[in-house]
Amino acid sequence: MSLLRRDETFRWWYKKGFWFWTLVVISLIILRISKGALLIDIYSFLSRPFWPGHAQKEWILNGINLEQQIKLDVLEKDNQRLRELLSLQSIDNNKRISAVVISRNSNGFWQQLDINKGSLHGVKVGHAVIGPGGLLGLITRTTMTTSRVRLLTAPGSKIGVWVERTKVHGVLVGNSNNRPQITFFDKSPDVELGDVITTSPASTLMPPNLTVGVIQKVHKDNLPEPYAFVQLLATPEAIDWVQVVSWK
Repeated sequence: MSLLRRDETFRWWYKKGFWFWTLVVISLIILRISKGALLIDIYSFLSRPFWPGHAQKEWILNGINLEQQIKLDVLEKDNQRLRELLSLQSIDNNKRISAVVISRNSNGFWQQLDINKGSLHGVKVGHAVIGPGGLLGLITRTTMTTSRVRLLTAPGSKIGVWVERTKVHGVLVGNSNNRPQITFFDKSPDVELGDVITTSPASTLMPPNLTVGVIQKVHKDNLPEPYAFVQLLATPEAIDWVQVVSWK
């Protein structure tokens, strides 16, 4: 009799519906506690066979590269268009003449040097000379096969420059050492140590935007003409090859 009553008491324990709803409640509790993380993991595992393969990855990478190339082309065209609007002159790589340094002035090491290209090669007085790092100077004399370069550091050398970051204009003047002086037109120039100096687009002597050097020391209190010293990036004593820029 006691066994019969025990079976009737726990009969619900063996019912399938009880276990079904129990599992549902437990699953809901787990999902609530894990905030759906378990469900996401299960979905990730089941969907793994449908993930993109290497071919799809390559397509995506190619698409990204193409997009970057298009953006680069657009920026280049915009830059060219702005230069044309501002009447800026650009340098054609075909107009660069490579030359070898054949001598330097022993009495003024920082003032001039000679190269092995002359009028027969298309070199003319007034052409700019650049080397590794940036601008070196101007052609001041030519023969049929040689030319003389007056360096930016030579006394009397003057070119128009500006601060690349703020577009503040000035004149770079040679002073017989490798740190020529730049005198600013603005009485309160926005310049800082380390600012890059390039040739000015307003200059009639040089191609625009050639790298010259960086600001090393600033004297803003020298009124009415504040000035700074520029560390040149191109070092004539270490250069054996140069390029003459035929930009006119």
